[in-house]
Amino acid sequence: MHITASMRVTLKPFVPTFPCFSNVVVSLMDKPEVDFGLKVMGGDLMAIPGLYQYVQKLIKKQVASLYLWPQALEIPILDASLGATKKPVGILHVKVVRARELLKMDILGSSDPYVKLKISGGRIVPSKKTSIKTKNLNPEWNEEFKLTVNDPMSQVLELHVYDWEKVGMHDKLGMQVIPLMLLKPHEKKELTVGLVKNLDSNETRNRKPRGSITVELTFIPFVEDTTGLNGPIDIYMRKETVPKTSSFVNRPGLLLVTVISAHNVEGKHDNNNPFALVVFRGDKRKTKLLKKTRDPIWNEEFQFMLDEAPLEEIIHIEVISKRKHRAFGFASSKEALGHVDINLVNVVYNNRINEKYHLINSKNGMIHLDIKWNAT
Repeated sequence: MHITASMRVTLKPFVPTFPCFSNVVVSLMDKPEVDFGLKVMGGDLMAIPGLYQYVQKLIKKQVASLYLWPQALEIPILDASLGATKKPVGILHVKVVRARELLKMDILGSSDPYVKLKISGGRIVPSKKTSIKTKNLNPEWNEEFKLTVNDPMSQVLELHVYDWEKVGMHDKLGMQVIPLMLLKPHEKKELTVGLVKNLDSNETRNRKPRGSITVELTFIPFVEDTTGLNGPIDIYMRKETVPKTSSFVNRPGLLLVTVISAHNVEGKHDNNNPFALVVFRGDKRKTKLLKKTRDPIWNEEFQFMLDEAPLEEIIHIEVISKRKHRAFGFASSKEALGHVDINLVNVVYNNRINEKYHLINSKNGMIHLDIKWNAT
């Protein structure tokens, strides 16, 4: 197989540690050219009429959907513990208002559109999605979303409009990007932008009208200093008793939970395969599983967007070992290695805690956590 493509390679951010950058971000600037052969028992399958062109087109389409700019493959070079990754600086409030004059994709001359939206770069997070508007070329959504912003001067909001299909891949109706540098903090801005096939200005299909999409955007930066609560707060204090002089109590914000590492997590077996489970408001997040270690280092961050400060709430973090049983094929079992419950009122009061905690139900186990509350 021979692949030829024009690539955009970005080294960022720069850090004072060799090799002086923490990530390599790779995007394709156009669809790749793919040349390949496939022989079985001496016979060339690609000689079958139409098969070569079909497979080539399929590969190009799939690769482009993953890595055509502004989609990107982000390759970490330095460990996250070095602090090279930019931390969130605010929240982008997005209201997807409407779309007009979308393409007709169905046999009956209509489409079933929905919108996927995300912010380029930063953490790899799932896209947000609007509802599906069936048989509508001029849909009205008026649906609101919140997205985390790491660098408003370089990031863009990606808007992808698709035609929903019950079976098979969803057809792309169009897309567009909006640079966040166009936004002033706290100022609501309504924008109507034309949809294109992709961001390649030389693409002839971009000359075909694809309609437009209207969104309302507001960038709310985090408050730099949220230590406005007066006096110490008891961990059992109810929200109603917290001093109302604090302007941060009723503010929305972002709870950042970084599971850094654990130490001396012992189980019934000599070798553990530990991962950490973070549970907050019924939402469960997992770190990657590390094999054969009692001292795992994860450095994984989880984000929870909240409408107000979590003054009365507890976050539960548990270390679990997972083992496969060879005798039973794919069967596996889990063993709890210890847990900890953190009162978040202390995080809100201090803005941030970075501590090592003794794991409950563990003889010597410790876990290292970094938890931060960013109010807007």
